This record gives sequence, C-alpha cells and structure tokens, in this order.
Amino acid sequence: MTSTSLPASGLSLAEPGAGVPAFRTQSEMLAEHAARQPGRVAVQVGDERLDYQGLNALADRVAAALQRDGLKPTESLAVCAGSSIAYLGVFLGGLRAGVAVAPLAPSSTPAQLADMVSDAGAQHFFIDSAVAQALAAGGVSLPAQLRCIALDEVAAGAMPLSAWLAPAQTRPAPVEIDPEWPFNIIYSSGTTGTPKGIVQSHAMRWGHVARAATFGYDSACSTLIATPLYSNTSLVAVFPTLAGGGRLVLMAKFDVAAYLAIAERERISHTMLVPVQYQRLMAHPEFDRFDLSAFRFKLCTSAPFQAALKADIVARWPGALLEFYGMTEGGGTCILAAHEFADKLHTVGRPAEGHDIRLIDEAGQEVAPGVAGEVVGRSGAMMNGYHRQPEKTAESAWYDALGQRFQRTGDMGVFDADGFLTLMDRKKDMIISGGFNIYPSDLEAVLCQHPAVAEAAVVGVPSATWGETPVAYVVLRADALDSAASIRESVNAGLGKTQRLADLQLIDALPRSAIGKVLKRDLRERHAARRDG
Repeated sequence: MTSTSLPASGLSLAEPGAGVPAFRTQSEMLAEHAARQPGRVAVQVGDERLDYQGLNALADRVAAALQRDGLKPTESLAVCAGSSIAYLGVFLGGLRAGVAVAPLAPSSTPAQLADMVSDAGAQHFFIDSAVAQALAAGGVSLPAQLRCIALDEVAAGAMPLSAWLAPAQTRPAPVEIDPEWPFNIIYSSGTTGTPKGIVQSHAMRWGHVARAATFGYDSACSTLIATPLYSNTSLVAVFPTLAGGGRLVLMAKFDVAAYLAIAERERISHTMLVPVQYQRLMAHPEFDRFDLSAFRFKLCTSAPFQAALKADIVARWPGALLEFYGMTEGGGTCILAAHEFADKLHTVGRPAEGHDIRLIDEAGQEVAPGVAGEVVGRSGAMMNGYHRQPEKTAESAWYDALGQRFQRTGDMGVFDADGFLTLMDRKKDMIISGGFNIYPSDLEAVLCQHPAVAEAAVVGVPSATWGETPVAYVVLRADALDSAASIRESVNAGLGKTQRLADLQLIDALPRSAIGKVLKRDLRERHAARRDG
C-alpha cells in the first residue's frame, strides 16, 4: 500500500505570527466531549440523532475495524455517499486510526470514481446504494482487493456497515497523530478538468478549527450543513462545530423550504452556504415569515458573492454574515464581516490574522499598490501538496525574496487603500480581446443590473479578429419577456467598446458544480458545439 504522506508544508504552527494555539486532534476533542457531555446531540439527519457518547463509540468501532483489517497510519480509505451519520462516523473513525480520508463526489462519473479510489491508494471504499447502482450502470470494475462497505446497509456488492464494524465497546489501539500526516485528500475538479487530490494535513485542519473558535463554535451552537460532506466548504464548518462540542444538523439534500423550516424549528445558530443557496433562500416568497432570530453567524464561501445579495442578507436575516475567500489548497484567507462594512460589500474582505496575501504579475514580481495581480497567500493552513503530482504542486507555489512558499490561487485581484481585496476573475477566465484585458465579472455585474436578468455568466471564445471575444449566457427572471437581442443591445450600450458582448444566449439554468460554482468550461464547450454544429 502506498502511503499518502507528502513533504511537509514548510510551516510550523509554533512559528512566530502564526496565531494558532497548540496542536490538538479532532479525535481527542471528540473523546473529551463524549466524557463531558455524553448525552448532548452531536449530529442529526432528519429524525435520526446520535449523541457525543454514541458518535465517539462509533468512531472507536470504525478505527478498530480498520486496524483489524491491517490499515496503518497515513494509508487511506475512500467514501462516496450522501450525507449521513454513518458517513460522519467513518470519517472520524478513520482519523482516529491515523488513516487519511478521501471523500469523493457522488456526482463524479463511474470512471472518475474508480480513478480517484485508485489514486488515493484506498483499501476500503464506503458507499451507499445510489453510488453502487451508478458504478454498476457504468460498467466500472473496481480493484479486486478493494473492500466495499455499505453505509446504508443495502448497497449491492458491498458488506453492510453493521457487519463490518468492530463489536460494540471495542477500543482501537491508540495512535499518536503527527500534525503533518494527511488528514484528508479532497479531489477538486471544480472548473479545471482532471481531478487533483489536495492533501490537507492534521495541522492544516487544526488551523481551520483554531481560527473558527472566534466565530462562536461552542457547545451551545447548532450548525446547519446543506452542502455535501465531500466538500471542503462543508468540512470547514463541520469540524469546528464538533471541536467546540456543538450540534451538527445535516441535510441530505438542499431544499429552500425545508432549510428554512429546519432553521426555525431547530433554532439554528450557524450555517455555511454557497452564494447560489443564499440567492435561492432570499428569493423564497415566504422567507420573511420564518423566525431565524437564533442565528449568530452565517458563513459563505466557494463562489463569487454579489454585493446586492450580501446587503439583502444583512438587512433581512439576523446574525453576522461572514464571507471567506480562500482555496481548498489553503494559503491565504480573506474575511469580510459584511454586517460591519456596508461600503465594502464588493470586496472579499481583508487578510485573516496571521495570513500573508500578496499580488504578483506575470513575471512573478509583486505589483505596486493599487495595481491588479494574481493573488498568492501564505499561512499556517496550507496543503501538503497535490497527491502524487509533484509537478503540479511545484507549479502552484510562488516564493518571495526570503524563500517563503506561497500558494498561487489563479485569481486576479486588487487591494484598495483600506486593505480590502476586490476579486476580478480567475486568471484563466480573463479575456484578452485585441490586446485589452476584459474581466468577465465586470460584464456579469452589468448584466445582472438589467431588470430581466436573474443570473449571468460571461466566457471568452475564439475570435479571428480579436483573438478572443466575450459571450454571455443569461437566465431570465420568471416574469421576463425580453429577447436575447434586446438585452444584449441594452447592455452593450453601457459598456466600453472593447467590452461589448459578441453574443448573448438565453439558457434555462447555468451549469454548476454540486457546491454552486458556475462551470464556465461547460459554457465554452456549449458555444463550441453550437458553432461547429
């Protein structure tokens, strides 16, 4: 079995300025809460609940079963299923055994799942019946030595979890966790194509937990998670909640009406949502009748967050609104307290404490104040690297004059005089038309001001005349009757000559990933297919 260990990040949690308390493991914090508040509900999904004593015992049984099967620290398991208590128990049990967890997206193709399981070097694959059916339908053969376990007990061709678990009351052999050991491998295809395994260490996850302690993740908090457990977006709220002894409320699938009902009934205090979820919640005609007064913190990350939407949330939804800008790979994070800075809602905030964020040009030189550049960041929370891809790991790094490693983001941004970062676009999404740089986000902002436009995305497409030219894809508001031609004409009238849209297409819905990112690659492919057809 190939270990998932990679070279250390080069950062120590004890280094000056890191601002992170002494390292602790998720496993030891879980055990402490099980001893201090055994009957406190740790996690619930629908009507199913498990207290801290039960969750700790489940983690013990998982860890003991992995050790019984011969898994060693830094080796890996994979899990692909909908959100459930069993899923969380397997994740925590793997960590207790020192095993890296590779949570995979059920929306992946069967071939991608097989490739990711193989790349992770997993010996155990935890699935549910939906994933088992998809794999069977895809005709994919998994390695013969791979042990498949059914989280829902009924997945075809998999051993039921209850039959695989170590007997009740079994305790695993204690494992002393090295902070640089891999905690998880997050496969992030996003909008970039081939999935890359992002190896996050225990130290990196501890950095997330320690930072989140300032956001009220305590034993009185109740956190509603409506994004999938394979997503880093979810995990940056899941683990701080458990570390603080709070209650996790998981939604198997996001639904606006159900979310609001749960939030009111369960007196939810914390949530992590992506912008498209906020958009749909705020647009619900009955939103204002729900009692959401128990909210203390609402968090957002993963995709561009429109200033007007932030303002609407601040005005109508109780509690603080925090936007986080960063990468699954780690590096630098910016935080915007939207409820405190009404004049900065167009930004993603300022660097978090202990985070060093800079802007560089094409030559890798730092840009002058007020000049746009690629965002690079460094902190105590950085990935070990891309799993088994040292070349891509090296490509993702930038080093300053002191030889310190920064994580490249591929995002273009600019700092204002107050130190707030405004994002412009993904570097690869920037359109160069006739030698001029065009930022799709600028055009999307103008499009969304049109009264008929609900959502918009702009991509660059090949042009014989200009090299590239912008094309817009627009989702109309429900009551809008405007034509594509009329919207394009209206919008172009307010744009500079070099920015004008070459084409505008109406579309029923923008293609999105499971956590709400617009898949611009799909839009480019759509345009190419229409052109070639």
